[in-house]
Amino acid sequence: MPSPPGPVRNQGRAHAAARVEPAAPKALAVSYGGVSLPGVRSTNEDAFAAAPPDRLKGAVAVIADGLSSSEQAQMASQTAVTEFIDEYLATPETWTAKTAAARVLNALNRWFCHHEGMATTVSAVIAKGRTAHVFHVGDSRVYRLRDGNLEQLTRDHRKQAMLTNALGMELHMEVDYLAEDLADGDVFLLTTDGIHDVLGAQELRRGVALATAVDASLEDVAKSVVASALEQGSDDNVSCLIARIDAAPAEDIDEAHRRLTRQVIPPPLSPGARIDGFRVLRTIDEGTRSHIYLAEDESGRRVALKVPSEAFAEDPVYLDGFIREEWIGRRIEHPGVMKVLPRPESRFLYYIAEHIDGRTLRQWMLDHPRPAIDEVRRLVGEIARALRAFQRLQMVHRDLKPDNVMVGRDGNAKIIDFGTAYAQGFDELSSAVRETHPVGSVGYVAPECLLGQGATHAADIYALGIVTYEMLTGKLPYKPPLARDAKAYLGRPYIPLAEAGRPDLPKWIDLTLAKATAQDPANRYEALSELTTDLSQPNPDLVRRAESAPLLEKNPTLFWKLVSAALAALLALTLVL
Repeated sequence: MPSPPGPVRNQGRAHAAARVEPAAPKALAVSYGGVSLPGVRSTNEDAFAAAPPDRLKGAVAVIADGLSSSEQAQMASQTAVTEFIDEYLATPETWTAKTAAARVLNALNRWFCHHEGMATTVSAVIAKGRTAHVFHVGDSRVYRLRDGNLEQLTRDHRKQAMLTNALGMELHMEVDYLAEDLADGDVFLLTTDGIHDVLGAQELRRGVALATAVDASLEDVAKSVVASALEQGSDDNVSCLIARIDAAPAEDIDEAHRRLTRQVIPPPLSPGARIDGFRVLRTIDEGTRSHIYLAEDESGRRVALKVPSEAFAEDPVYLDGFIREEWIGRRIEHPGVMKVLPRPESRFLYYIAEHIDGRTLRQWMLDHPRPAIDEVRRLVGEIARALRAFQRLQMVHRDLKPDNVMVGRDGNAKIIDFGTAYAQGFDELSSAVRETHPVGSVGYVAPECLLGQGATHAADIYALGIVTYEMLTGKLPYKPPLARDAKAYLGRPYIPLAEAGRPDLPKWIDLTLAKATAQDPANRYEALSELTTDLSQPNPDLVRRAESAPLLEKNPTLFWKLVSAALAALLALTLVL
């Protein structure tokens, strides 16, 4: 068996930058040191491992103690620490630390349970952004030393000296989770029971206090703690891992702005202009927020260059969205999503994407003012499949509209703009610029988002329903308010397709679109596939409910017309009498 993973020291990895600036944003920096010894035993069933900071996944420290009662305790602990780190770093970068680590631990637990004789405790710390995420199963421990105070962050899963919870013990495993603020100088101490069963809190505090010194050798501090445990008569393996936060990322908005603007926005480019090996052929689109150019590289490959407008050079929210769009495009692989291509190192801010020869869905709608329902179904199905690619990465698009979809010459739809897309993992990055108002376009953004609620997949389903209705009619199913006022949306009746110029379409299409664009997200479809299915065939439940609904709910326009007519007749009768 290989020896347990040794200590890993790391002074942090700065954010990539075009040049060094005196006030560059702080990156997460962590130092490690650790020791694991068999002690008085013949074999060492403890293990630990650590990973240096990754900008999107953070830094990881993990310790494990294989159960002596299991046949493969040593393999269990070593597999747990190495696989936890490897698999966590391999999870989608859009997942939160909590989601990613929990899924990894549960997958490892299932694997251990199917390999008899493998069980171990696991305690881990993931430092991401300005948060320390603690995950724990068993009776190994995690402590934090801050301002001279040592605090135990985990609880032992033991009852009367018997372990009650461990990786590989049972298929149903409870993982303790804790999120704590991260600060410069925090010291995390991870130990197995061979240490903390013989050393009390005060002894541990005195032992690890030396780790707070910037020039301290954390490995030497760990050796001292282990030696103290052995001197106190520990009869178990003794393992100690120390992680010191040398620098926690700052949340200063000015630093985030500097990070975004280290690269220079190039001036407007004319045909024939060159930038980083690309020659501009023509301008595809010249909007107020960005310029898109058709260009070719030295091999003759044609691509699209998207460049932010110089007018937004001082807008950190816009620049953050522009950089986010490139990041997302590099990670989504789907034929219905515009592919963003690798680009050379450059001092200029732009990104490269595949060139889509076609027209926007907005232009397609102008060219097809009364499209066949089958053609609309086909395009909506393609857009829905593209949105599912976002969902698989736990992303919400948040700004689906006809202008952000291209229809190529091959007739296929592609989502081309995702600068406002949201992923849970973004919240854990201190460099993320905070949004001060809802994103999206009036008429397509879901009412709950305008009310300040976070966007979910239900918001994308709402937007796709709106787009589908507009493709069929050229109009919106709800009259949009003059301002981005959610209250102005609430209570506005759905406009039936017949009133929007499509009396030829069956009523069940109306029922489908009304459900997709319901103002209450709880009343919408839960899945995109449900929407596309109901768009192709009548949903018996929807039809049944519609037939039994009162006239006011079934056809509010007709109801109020009848009420008005009745009131007018009553008034006329009163005047006659």
